[in-house]
Amino acid sequence: MIAGRNGSPVPAALTLQSLPLFPLGTVLFPGGLLPLRIFEVRYLDMIGRCHKAGAPFGVVSLTQGQEVRQPGSREAFATVGTLATISALETPRPGLMMIRASGTRRFRITASDQLKHGLWVADVESLGDDLSVPVPPDLQGTADALGKVIRSLQEKAESADQLPIQGPWRLQDCGWVANRWCELLPLPVALKQRMMELDNPLVRLELVSDVLARMGIA
Repeated sequence: MIAGRNGSPVPAALTLQSLPLFPLGTVLFPGGLLPLRIFEVRYLDMIGRCHKAGAPFGVVSLTQGQEVRQPGSREAFATVGTLATISALETPRPGLMMIRASGTRRFRITASDQLKHGLWVADVESLGDDLSVPVPPDLQGTADALGKVIRSLQEKAESADQLPIQGPWRLQDCGWVANRWCELLPLPVALKQRMMELDNPLVRLELVSDVLARMGIA
């Protein structure tokens, strides 16, 4: 067993061998939120099993192919992804699931295989959580700007569930601030993927700060 970001145990059988994957046209960051509308058979069964077992699945960003499987198409995805745990699930009608998942820990794929019904599974190795690095004075403006965005979102949202960012707010932590900005900014998926893969949270925040400066935000 290994411990997830919130300290809860994550079954080694799912995080190390045969982890079910969900390739998407986006990047999930640790601590991030992921709402999904699921209707493909290969994912309905997988999500149902994960929810029942309280087990995670892996989110990886597509580098080739579409989120919805097309006949004859080939799917390819990044080798570094993020474990997702399901926090809410609804079934509005048969053949449709609406879920809300949270990103926990990054992983690297060591081997992958596509099953006959289209589901990808992978053997993975867990990557370490970001070190807790305080936001330095020269990057404080980036954290302050995020705080303003969060307050603005809170004023507009009718409930906490509608916020695209979940608390607790860690506005003095380099990795947390950088990750939330990466989720909010309209960056290319490939760039978000490179940001997520960076092991140094301070470097990640420095790069985000440069992007914000070019956009005139902070």
